[in-house]
Parts: sequence; structure tokens; C-alpha cells
Amino acid sequence: MKKIFLILNCSLLIIHSSAQPLVPKKGFTHQDTLRGSIGPGRAWWNVTRYDIWVKPDYNTKSIVGINTISFKWLDPSPSFGYMQIDLQQPLKIDSIIYEGRSLSFERDTNAWFVKWPGGDHLKEGKITIYYHGIPREAINPPWDGGWVWTKDDKGRPWMTVACQGLGASVWYPCKDHQSDEPDNGATLSIAAPDSLIAIGNGKLKDKKKNNHITTWTWEVKNPINNYDIIPYIGKYVNFTDTLNGEKGKLDLSYWVIDYNLEKAKKQFGEGVKPMLHCFEYWFGPYPFYEDGYKLVETSHLGMEHQSAVAYGNKYLNGYLGSDLSRTGWGLKWDYIIVHESGHEWFGNSITTNDIADSWVQEGITCYSETLFTECQSGKDAANQYTQGSRRGIRNTSPVIGVYGVNEDGSSDMYSKGNSLMHTIRQIINDDEKFREILRGLTSAFYHKTVDSKDIENYISKSSGINFSKVFDQYLRRANLPVLEYKMQGDNLSYHWADCVDGFNMPIRLSASKEWLKPTTEWQSTTVTEELQKNFEIDKNFYINTRKI
Repeated sequence: MKKIFLILNCSLLIIHSSAQPLVPKKGFTHQDTLRGSIGPGRAWWNVTRYDIWVKPDYNTKSIVGINTISFKWLDPSPSFGYMQIDLQQPLKIDSIIYEGRSLSFERDTNAWFVKWPGGDHLKEGKITIYYHGIPREAINPPWDGGWVWTKDDKGRPWMTVACQGLGASVWYPCKDHQSDEPDNGATLSIAAPDSLIAIGNGKLKDKKKNNHITTWTWEVKNPINNYDIIPYIGKYVNFTDTLNGEKGKLDLSYWVIDYNLEKAKKQFGEGVKPMLHCFEYWFGPYPFYEDGYKLVETSHLGMEHQSAVAYGNKYLNGYLGSDLSRTGWGLKWDYIIVHESGHEWFGNSITTNDIADSWVQEGITCYSETLFTECQSGKDAANQYTQGSRRGIRNTSPVIGVYGVNEDGSSDMYSKGNSLMHTIRQIINDDEKFREILRGLTSAFYHKTVDSKDIENYISKSSGINFSKVFDQYLRRANLPVLEYKMQGDNLSYHWADCVDGFNMPIRLSASKEWLKPTTEWQSTTVTEELQKNFEIDKNFYINTRKI
């Protein structure tokens, strides 16, 4: 996708597990608005299901495909006579069929406007779109995404797609906006040579052979992000397991390249069940029991594809064998298994309407790494992991981006989002309540799309603490708040500086565990001789301090 700052630090390395367009644009275009907003060609209809068929040709790097989009009217008499369908160049739409009729359409770069027949305002409908072409090829997946045409270590074809941020319309026609997921799920039918195995999201529904081509049809029954619907094609082998989870038996399925079978059995066997048990404890039940849990080996690092998580961490603990936090705790577990699976709760079950709010998905998922460290190694280890993960936060632009133009905020959404959640946990100062809030989020917004404000308001209401100024500071301003203080004998004076108006976040002292309640106004208190010599804020609070 777009260029990424290749700085070897924790915050930006975490970007490597995702594929958002993380370099801010200098300006926005008509195409950005078409892609990132709910304009009149999108507003009157809602997707209820995708049924996709695709046949890739490895030799020509081309695809032919069909997508039947089921939808319902939101406006019984739309004033806008067009439907916007997204399909990125150089792919081309051949025809669009509705009720046995061929509809006319015209293209505006990557948006296709379908002329809607007058008088048709039913409750539900279907259009079938036929398309073909050479899709954008991924240059450096998953960060610079598209269709991935590569070979395994034995020289055999290996294909998939990575398209988060870039958009699912890079390979199939759809309503390419995060706010509209197919309510009734999707099927993905992949036509591949008999010598290869084709895998999709969810569970295998059908398998048919015809003239050396096998069509594999996979189905998800739950709502799913557009960019999560992904084909995987290669020389795969499969092994399975089950988890006795909070909602009963969860099917676990692993698809790996044949020569990696034994390594996969060891790595997945050791890593998956502890992770799922930990996340079910903190977040509530795995959100997609009907569709199962899958890991699918890929040639790229990984991605959170719902119920078919892409895995490319080379069967190593850490991030390709390194610890992003530089504390040692990140080498105790497989980064891709933990991080990408955490997205099943935050990113897949709970999805932001606009990618400007991606901290909800990325920041809270990064906090899942802290929680898993705590499950495995204790609270002190988790604290160290979060503190170590701050190393590369830049604090140069706001975490929340520009709405309506398919634009992320700062890459700080990852580690800064992690530290924001950790800071909120300290302020709540009740781990059981904090756990109830996390589980409450996944229950209240189960399989829903949200705005950042929905999450912010829920945390404030459920905790009984007004966190609005905290969220404004950490999400909508670039810089950290600064605790300015001065010590004169046994008198300590302090206040918040470089912060939003009304900022009043309480903080805890490191040694004495006493609490201070600074505001933007100076206030004073007396302190012990020990505190005079050793005044330090608890490092679990992500702030700056400045002695006057």
C-alpha cells in the first residue's frame, strides 16, 4: 500500500502485522471522498450478503470473477438514481445483471455508478457483477498490498490477497466501506487447479471437480469485513483440533504448506489454545464459533482475516524471532498468533465505521499482547511489556485521522493505543471492573460497526469515570500531557501543561503509591523527605514530566 516509515522500533514494527495506509496525505481528492464516505450512491442500500466466485490464472496473473451482492433498501424511494460499486483499476466490470436485466453503468476511476431502474424500490434485491482483469499485484505484502503471486520453497504456485486499507475492491466488486458489512455473511468459491488446495474464510461448504479444476466453496455465517474475505491457494495440508471454550466446542483448523506440517503442529499446538483461553477470559467468548477458528500459512507476515487468520511468522516466537518490546517478554509467545487473533474481537467482531478511528481496532488489539503476557508471565511482566512497547511512539500527529476520506491517523494508534488502555486501567484501579468493561464492550458491540465515541462513552459510563478529556488528549492531540512540578523544601506544586482544556487526569506516584489529582491550575501539597528525593510518577501512566 502506501509507503511506511521504515524505522526499526516497536511502534512502527507493529505496523508490519497490519496494512493500513499510515502516511498522512497532504490533500484529499474526489476519489478519496468516493472511497471513504457514504455518498448518495451508497447511502440508500445496505449489503446483506456477498457470494463471490473467483478463478485466478497464475501464469498470466489475471482473474475472472463473479460477485452476487444481496442488499436491502434503506430508503424506499432513493432520490439518487445510481448505485456506487467499487472495483479498482485495472480490473474491469463486464456486466451487471438485476432481475434478469442488464444494467448500464459508467466508471469514475475506481468507482462504478450503476444506473438504477426506475420504480424498483423493493425491500430486498440482488445484483450479479461479472468482471475480469489483472488485479494490482502486491509489491510488499501485507504493507503494500494486492494480489500475491509467489512460489513456495519447492517452486510451486502460492497465491493469496492482502488488502487492508487498500480495500477489498482491489480484487472483487463490492461496497468498499468498513461501515457496511454483509449482515448474513458470505461465500467464497475459488476455482483452482486440482494440484492445489484453495481455502477461504469460515467452513468448507462444497467441493466440486471439473476438467482438472476444483472449486472450493467456503462460507461464513457472521458479518465480515470486506478486506477479511480472502482466498489462499497452494500446496496445503490440514490438521485440526478443538477448544472447550466459553460457548462450548470451538473447531480449530490449521492449513500449512506440506513441508511445514511438523513445525506447525508444534508451534500452533503450544500457542493457540493458551491464547484463546486468555482472550476469552479478558474479552469474552470467541466471536465466531459458527465459523470456527483457522490459521492459514501465507508467504507474507500475517493479517487478521476473520476465521482464517493469515500466518507467516515462520514458526518463531516473537516477531520473526525478535522482541518488539525489547524486554524479553515478547519472545515468550508467537507475535502473529497473538496479535492477529486478538483482532477477532477488536477489528473483526467490533469494526470501526471509518478507518480514521482505527485505534479501536489496533490499539486495543495491541493491548491484547499485554494481557496475554499477563496471562503467561504475570502482571509485572505485562507492565514491562507495555512500557517497552512505547519506544517508537512519535507523538507528532493525532491518533485519530480525517473522517470520510479513507485516511488513517498516526501510526501511534498501535503502541499509543496500547498505553492509553493501560493508563485507563490504572485510573480505574480495579482489574475486575476493567475486565468487565472489556467483556462488556465485546458484548454490547458484538458483530457491530462503531465510532470511536461509542467506545469512549461506553468506557466512561461503565467505569463511572469521565474519561472524555483523557480520550481527547491521547487521541485528538499529538503530544503527551506534561506534568509540570516544582519542589521547594517539603512543598510540592504541580499542574497539567501542554494539554486539552479541562484536562484533570489523576496519576499515581511510583514509590509511595499515593495519588495526585492535577488540573490545569497549580496546586500544592506537603511531601515527605523521601518523596522530595525520589519524586517519580508510576511508569504505567503514559505522560511526560517537567521539573520547573
